[in-house]
Amino acid sequence: MLLKDKTVFITGGSRGIGKAIALKLAAEGANIVIAAKSTEENTKLGGTIYSAAQEVEALGAKALAVKVDIRNEEDIIAAVKVTVEKFGGIDILINNASAIDLSNTEKTEVKRFDLMYDINVRGTFLVTQHCLPHLKNSSNGHIITLSPPVNLDIKWLKNHVAYTLTKYNMSLMSNAWAAEFKKYKIASNTIWPRTTIDTAAVRNILGGETLAKMSRTTEIVADAVFAIVTKPSTECTGNNFIDEKLLAEEGITDLEKYAVTPGGKLYTDLFVDEA
Repeated sequence: MLLKDKTVFITGGSRGIGKAIALKLAAEGANIVIAAKSTEENTKLGGTIYSAAQEVEALGAKALAVKVDIRNEEDIIAAVKVTVEKFGGIDILINNASAIDLSNTEKTEVKRFDLMYDINVRGTFLVTQHCLPHLKNSSNGHIITLSPPVNLDIKWLKNHVAYTLTKYNMSLMSNAWAAEFKKYKIASNTIWPRTTIDTAAVRNILGGETLAKMSRTTEIVADAVFAIVTKPSTECTGNNFIDEKLLAEEGITDLEKYAVTPGGKLYTDLFVDEA
């Protein structure tokens, strides 16, 4: 129980990668805060903050389900307040919530442009800002942001520049926080999967069932996150991790258990070059 009594604040934790991280850290004894919008189940997406919290509690951990739209600063402030009242602080922040639209410049609607910036950039910034006073009080404070290494190969910009910019903004903020928060002994890192991950976004937006079968499960990212947050915050900060490489460094090289189709072809994720 390496995370016993540690409190983890996860944005967008009601489903997908966020929920997988919640369950992994809960199994290691952490208190889990599911901070997301979903209070009623969407048949295409599945899961709510309440169902995710129930799964956490089924593992013997403590959970708090809080309805939060990270575009709304008042929601963030209220969520942080109730978290600290219930658990006494915040030790780990997982900036997981994100919006995606892979349209090119001509076809990107302004409402989608604004949504991505409001969630991916502004929302991530505000959540971190309001969690910071409590992370300062942690004995091993960690911030993990779900975003890729900044890859300036033009192929990642030319087809969906608006989305790419927001994800790179998240990574740049993470790198900045590593330096800015070093004096507080708070680590800041990013994590990104080498392959696509079987999530609602993959099934409903990117490639349907075909791509889902060429993906890995959410557990690979959760295991990578666990590897990061159990390291000393003073020694592991300022990194832009790729899940597969990080796990290899931990001695985990047999990744077949994460494959949706064991032995099948895997599809490389956005922003990651095969080389």
